[in-house]
Amino acid sequence: MATESRSSDSWGVGRVGSYLERLGPTWLAGAIAAGPATMVSLLVAGASFGYSMLWVVVLSAILGTLGQYLAMRLGILTEAGIVTVVEERLGSFWAWVLVVDVVLAAGFAQLAIMGTLADVSATIVANAGVEIVALTDPRFWGVTWAVILALGLAGGGYRLAELGAKVLVSFVVLAFVASLFVVPLEPAAAVSGLVPEMPGGVDGAVVAAGVLGGGVHITLLTMQSYTMRARNWTEGDRDIATFDVVSSMLVAFGIFSVAVFLVAASVLPEAGVDPATLDEIGAAEALGPIAGEHATWIFLAGLLGAAVSTLGGNTIVPPYLLADKLGWEQSVEDSRYRVAIVAVALLSSLGAFYEGGFFNLLVLVLAFGLVGTPFALAVILYLLNDPEAVPETNSRLLNVGGLALFGVATVLAGEFVLDELETVTEPASAFVVAFALAMTVATLGLAVRYVRDR
Repeated sequence: MATESRSSDSWGVGRVGSYLERLGPTWLAGAIAAGPATMVSLLVAGASFGYSMLWVVVLSAILGTLGQYLAMRLGILTEAGIVTVVEERLGSFWAWVLVVDVVLAAGFAQLAIMGTLADVSATIVANAGVEIVALTDPRFWGVTWAVILALGLAGGGYRLAELGAKVLVSFVVLAFVASLFVVPLEPAAAVSGLVPEMPGGVDGAVVAAGVLGGGVHITLLTMQSYTMRARNWTEGDRDIATFDVVSSMLVAFGIFSVAVFLVAASVLPEAGVDPATLDEIGAAEALGPIAGEHATWIFLAGLLGAAVSTLGGNTIVPPYLLADKLGWEQSVEDSRYRVAIVAVALLSSLGAFYEGGFFNLLVLVLAFGLVGTPFALAVILYLLNDPEAVPETNSRLLNVGGLALFGVATVLAGEFVLDELETVTEPASAFVVAFALAMTVATLGLAVRYVRDR
C-alpha cells in the first residue's frame, strides 16, 4: 500500500509538473497585460480615488479571463490564425480592418512602453551614482533595448518571448504581493470598493478605461490563436489551454492587479501624491516610509521587469497578423517574418525620444487600445457563432458573457472618446476620435452583415 501511495504521489506531481511546463500562450498575453501601462493605470486609480475602484480592478481580471477564453476557443476550434479565419469567412476587407486595428493599437503601445523602459533604465543608472552622461540619457537606452529586443526575438522567436514572460511575470507578481504585507491596508474601505460606482465623472471613466484596458485589449485577444499555433495546440489540448487561460489571467494577472492597486490606494492618497504629476520616483518615494530605504529600487526593478516582459510579447503581435494576412510562415525561419520583428523592435526606439511624462501617457495607451477592442470582440463572437467557421458554436451562456464583455468595453471606450472630444482640436485627440469613429462604423457594419447572413 505504501508503494502504491508513493507511486500515486509521484504520478500526481509529474502530471502537475507537465501541466506547468506546457503553460505558455496566455502567459505571453499576461506578460503584456501585467505591463507598465496597467501598473501605472492601477497606481493612478489608487492615487486618485483610493479604494473606490477596486471593483474595476477585479472586473478587469474576470473580463480579461473571459476574453482570452473566447479567443482561445476560436483558435482551438479553427486551428488557424484569426486573420486567416476572418478572410475565409468575411473577406479580405474585414481581415485588413482587423490588421490595421491591431497594428495601430499595438504600435502606439510599443512606443509608449519603450519610452517607459528607456526612462526607467536611465533613472536606475542615475540613482546608482553613475556620472557618464550617455548612460543617463533615455534615448541611449531606447536604442540599446531596441537592438537587444531585435536580436533576441529574431534569434529566439516565440520560445524566448514565452520563457521571458513566465519568469518576469512571476517576479513582478511576487514583488507586489510581498509589498502587501508592509503597507497599512484598510480592509473595510477595501471591501467597500467592491461596490460599483464611477468616481470623478469623466476623469474617473478614463482611468477606469485604462484599468480595464489592461486585461481586455485587442492585442491580447488577437495574439492568442498565433501563440497556440506556435505550441501546436489543437482540439485535444483544450484542457491545458483552459488551464493556461485561468492560471495566467484570472490568477497571476488578477493577483498582480489587486496587489498593485491596494498598495497604491493605501499609501499614495495619504502621502498627498498628485496623480497628474505622478512619476516613477514620486511613487517610489511615497512607498519609502512604508517599505524602507530600498523602496525606490524595488519599485523601479518591478517597473523595469514589467516593461521588458510587455515589450517582448507586444513586439511579435503586429508581425503575426501581417504574416498571416500576407501568407508568410509565422516563424523566425521565414526571413520576411524575421524582418518584420526586427523592424517593429527597432522602430520602438522612437518612443525614447518622447519628452513628456510617460505615466499619464501609459493610461491613455490602454484607453486607446480599448477603443479598438469592441471590433475585435465582435469579430470573435461572430466567428464563434458561425457554424461554417467552427464545428462547435458558442453556448448561450458564453454568448451572454461575451456580449456583457463587449458592452462594458464599448461603454468605457465611449467615455474615453467623449473626454477626447473636449480637446478634439489637438492632433492626438482628433486622431483618437477619428479612429473611434472608424471602428464604430466597422463594428456596426459587421453587426448588419451578421443579421443579414442569418
